[in-house]
This record gives sequence, structure tokens and C-alpha cells, in this order.
Amino acid sequence: MKFRPWAWAISLCLALGAIHPAGAQTSSPEKTLRYAFRVAETGFDPAKIQDLYSRVVTPHIFEALVGYDHLARPAKLKPLTTTELPTPSEDFKVTLLGTGVPNPRPERFSQSTLVEAGSQKLVFDLGRGVTIRLWQLKVPMGRIDAHFITHFHSDHLTGLPDLWLTGWLRPPYGQRQKPFLIYGPPGTKRLMEGLQTAFADDIKIRLVDEQNPPAGIAVEAREFDAPAVVYERDGVKVTSFVVDHGDVIKPAVGYRIDYDGRSVVISGDTRLTEEIVRQGKGVDLLIHEVAAIDPKLLARSPAFQRIFAHHVSPEQAGTVFARAQPRLAVYSHIARYEDPQTPAPNDADIVRETRKTYAGPLAVGVDLMQFDVGAKGIAISVVQ
Repeated sequence: MKFRPWAWAISLCLALGAIHPAGAQTSSPEKTLRYAFRVAETGFDPAKIQDLYSRVVTPHIFEALVGYDHLARPAKLKPLTTTELPTPSEDFKVTLLGTGVPNPRPERFSQSTLVEAGSQKLVFDLGRGVTIRLWQLKVPMGRIDAHFITHFHSDHLTGLPDLWLTGWLRPPYGQRQKPFLIYGPPGTKRLMEGLQTAFADDIKIRLVDEQNPPAGIAVEAREFDAPAVVYERDGVKVTSFVVDHGDVIKPAVGYRIDYDGRSVVISGDTRLTEEIVRQGKGVDLLIHEVAAIDPKLLARSPAFQRIFAHHVSPEQAGTVFARAQPRLAVYSHIARYEDPQTPAPNDADIVRETRKTYAGPLAVGVDLMQFDVGAKGIAISVVQ
């Protein structure tokens, strides 16, 4: 077995620092940890560390929020620097179904978010792969109570016909018995009428051949002019508000969901928008889009300049989070631009840029990341 000298040095320093002979005086609580780096450290901010040496020593400087009680059977978490463990919510859960953009990446489907509040199951945006993610969660797609559109870009809508049609089928993943209820800005009715025309032959065949219930394929499209309360049922309230996704991309909206004293804001696609700060003040979850690109690539690519101008950078998003002060800020609809000469920014790059303007709790979303929003805390997990 091979041993690394630097690992032994750290272990020995820590072990010696923890030993106090019986009766020894501990007049000074100060301890000194000395460690020789082979290269210059990048610092000890856990969000900004990039080198191995800093990562080795940092856990011995900062105590984690929680730890494991290894003597418990089964092992369980115990509070360390936190005062108490978050209490998972049984009735308010948010799941990121898709955190990506138009790029066809299997690990990041296009934009979609599931909100389960009380008895209600609501889906916001219906990007590529929404039906697959719902099935992974064992949520029958025919049991969604209402669907909401932020704007009419394809990466927010390509999963719509799949969810509408597949949710109508008789197997366990479907079983819709009532009209497909969808809310959106003006243009939503025209969109659904087009889908009904496009799939008229399929619908006609299945009505006769499989005898699927006619009510399950019917559509109830409700348009609104934001800002407005667009949905209110069983204690769940959904409020729309206008966002700025560019001079041409209109209408574009975000949503705030309130239930039992807890709240979530979904920004939709947007540039820096004051209304998101107002709607997001003190909410439990503020889910915001973000776009990241290497400055050199942005400078030499007019195409990326046009796209990037419709979104917010991590540093700009950080200013929104800093002003709104949510309990937890979350990134979704994560755009990362690249070309053959320039790699796409990674999660660490996005966090580092965000930290220039925001120092609070932050999560970079991945598909099937879940947030149980409780009165005393937010529990985060990822469904496998």
C-alpha cells in the first residue's frame, strides 16, 4: 500500500491538535494548522476552490452544516453548525423535470418544472422529455391538474404534444379522464388548435379502435394578460407576471406559486427584470434561468451575442438573488455556450461568477432535483 506524505502530514497535525493529556491546561483555545503546498493555493472559499491542495485542507477549517451519526443504526444525519435539520414537506414539493435548453442532451432535457402543492400537480413549461421525467417520478402524466406556458420558444413546448396525447392513453402512465387544462399568454389557444388539427387522424383512430374517453383528449386552453392571478384552487394560487425576454420575444411571463405560507417563483426566460426581484422577495425558492459564456467567445460570435442578449449572466442573476433574498436560489434553464476552440463553462464557473454579487444559498439545478419546501427548511435530493 502506498501512502502520500502530505496526507500523513495533515492526519498527524489534526491528530496532535486533538490530543490533550489529562489535567493539561488549555489556556489558549487558538490552534495553528501548518500545511506546505506544492503549488499556490486558490483560497479557502469552498465555492471557489479549484485545486486539490486547497480542497484537502478546507474540510478541516470549516465545519459542515450536518454530519453523520455513525453509531446510530441505521446511520442518520445530525446537526453540526446548523441549529436543526430541515423538516421535509409532505405537501409542497418542486421537481426540476428539465434544466436544459435546445441542445439535445440526454442528461439535461429542455425546460420543465413540476410543482406538487397539496392535492395539486402543476407543470410549468413543457420542454423535450417532460413525459419521460414524469414517468421516472412515477407520476401519471394524465393526472396533472394544470399546465402553464411562459412563452412560445420551441424548447419550452416540444414536449407539449407528447404530454397531451400520451397522457390520454389507457396504460398506467396516462389515464386522463378530463380535458387537458393549459394556461398561457395570448397565442395559447391557437397553439392548441394547431395541435388538434395536426393529430386529428390519430385521435379519430384511437377513439374508435381503443375507445379512449373523448373527454381525456379535449383541450381547455385559458389565455391571460399578465400580471394576473391565473389559477386558484384548494389553497394553491398561481400568479403570472411580465418578464423581459427581449424586444421581439413577447409575450413572456414568469410565475409565482403560493401555498400554505410558502412560495416559489419561476422566472421563465428573461433578461435582468425588476419584477422578478419584486415577486421573489423572501420566497422559499427562486428558480432563475442563466446563460454562461467565455467572454472571448462572446466577443467574436455575433450569433451568440444575439442569443446572450436575451438572457442573464451568472453575475446578473446574482444581483437578483442578492436583492430578493430567497431562502434558496436555484438555477434552471442553464445555457452554456461553446465552440470547437472554447469549452462550455462548468458548474464551478457559473457559481464563481454568481459569487461576485451573491453570497447566499445557491443550487445549480440538474434534472430530477427535488426541493421539499417545509416550514423550517428545504430538503434537497436528486431522484435516481
